[in-house]
Amino acid sequence: MGYAHVYAHAIMHRGRVPMEPVDFVPDWADRPRKAKFHPDAETLPLPAEMPDSVAQRPAAGFTLPLLSGLLRDSYGLTGRRLAVQANTDLAALPHYTHANWSRGTASGGGLYPVGIHWAAGPGGPLTPGLYHYAPHQHGLRRLLTGDVTGQVREALGAGAGAAAEAAQYLVLSVKYWQNAFKYNSFSFHAVSMDVGALVQTWRLWAAQYGLRIDPVLWFDEERLARLLGVLPEEEGVFAVVPLTWEDGTAPGDSTRVPGDSTAVPGESLPVPGTAGAADAAVRHRDVERSRQVLVFETLLRVHEATAGRAADRPAPGLLDQAAALAPRGADPLPLPPPPAPPADTGRALRERRSSFGRFDASRPVAADPFAAVLADCAATRYGTEAERPDGPPLTSLYAFVNHVEGIAPGAYAYDPAAHTLRLVKPGPPGPFLQRTYFLSNYNLEQTGAVLVPTVRTTAVLDTVGDRGYRLVGGTIGAVAQTFYTTAAALGLGAGVALGFDNIAYIEELGLTGTDEAPLLIMLLGHERPRPADFRHEIA
Repeated sequence: MGYAHVYAHAIMHRGRVPMEPVDFVPDWADRPRKAKFHPDAETLPLPAEMPDSVAQRPAAGFTLPLLSGLLRDSYGLTGRRLAVQANTDLAALPHYTHANWSRGTASGGGLYPVGIHWAAGPGGPLTPGLYHYAPHQHGLRRLLTGDVTGQVREALGAGAGAAAEAAQYLVLSVKYWQNAFKYNSFSFHAVSMDVGALVQTWRLWAAQYGLRIDPVLWFDEERLARLLGVLPEEEGVFAVVPLTWEDGTAPGDSTRVPGDSTAVPGESLPVPGTAGAADAAVRHRDVERSRQVLVFETLLRVHEATAGRAADRPAPGLLDQAAALAPRGADPLPLPPPPAPPADTGRALRERRSSFGRFDASRPVAADPFAAVLADCAATRYGTEAERPDGPPLTSLYAFVNHVEGIAPGAYAYDPAAHTLRLVKPGPPGPFLQRTYFLSNYNLEQTGAVLVPTVRTTAVLDTVGDRGYRLVGGTIGAVAQTFYTTAAALGLGAGVALGFDNIAYIEELGLTGTDEAPLLIMLLGHERPRPADFRHEIA
């Protein structure tokens, strides 16, 4: 049994047995930035809007305007959060130095620790090289000049399939301190979900244009860390996303598309003393704001346990052994067909927000949109190379119904094949939900329903090894992002929380003796009418 099993057990029991360091208090005055900072790197601005001619659907492949839209609507800053709500950061929000900016993708604690790097190869619009997406400037910082896509392909290794044929890649890393300064040992659990949420945003966004996003999780992580110029114990490389480029050039073609500038000398260098000594590596380094960066032993150990190796890639179909169990419960209750959302994905992402303390039970949720949220969440897949496209899902979905039209209060299991709810436990769940929630920023009884995705975490780890913990977290993060996006598209309030008693949920849902693990809760309902807000864009 690997260390990921130990970590998963600690995560599930942390509501009753606190994780070390128990007495930890974040130093907010010394917090890190919400994005990496390369002061000496050139920043190339990305297009602010997509021309109508570019936005035609379906698209033959990504273009620079499409990639710009993908990045802007997922991790770019789309507005400022100034609404009156019940979260603990409310008093600080009017101060610009503590401003909270809205983004299309959800992130644990609003910390956004994922770094997005574009390994641009030949056939694209920029000089081949490695670029880092700067969300606050909506631009690309050139970290290295020269085609490094060959290094990425070699890191993917044998068995990567079509991913090894791409000429453009997005490489996703996580700077641990950017989250751990607040969440310490718990942070690895949170950032694994952050990566899944980001990838799912991309999958939803790209689907509008008939494009696919298929992340790769198994690769030579140390080699990619060297390419990014980061220490593996400080910044993990979580996913590689190959991109289909419009009129793309095949790998190995030396054609270079001009347009930004010529090569900049001195931006790359070999890394001596390693197996990849001839590899290029980034010299521009992120400049840390924090004066003191702490190291958490648990975080370091789970990173090392889950580090990626291409040789460990699971065989196709192996993950079927960890598929979700058949839906529990009795007395199937048919649900209405899910309605089409009135808002498109891009608009829904720009309108997505957490409803902190603003739910209002006086307006029950209609059964139609409730059914749509259930169906979309149940259909969500992470889409990695370890999952068969037509394979069974890894997640099960439960619903604690408070105030939904035509559905009696109680705990239910959702059956996606039959599109029904199966009763697990009758009766109003409000007291249980509030009693087992650790924070004060939500009144869970005021929600229309609380949805709970579960994964057979132990089965996944037993099947594919410790790296599977990143797959588990990413899968749940993807479900959470679908939940937020669908709720926003339907005009419903939403919130996602990790601060609850996981074991109590296992007991309440009758999951004791199974390996189903409830890893987060998703709150759905109407918000109070005419909430207090501030329109910063017209101030």
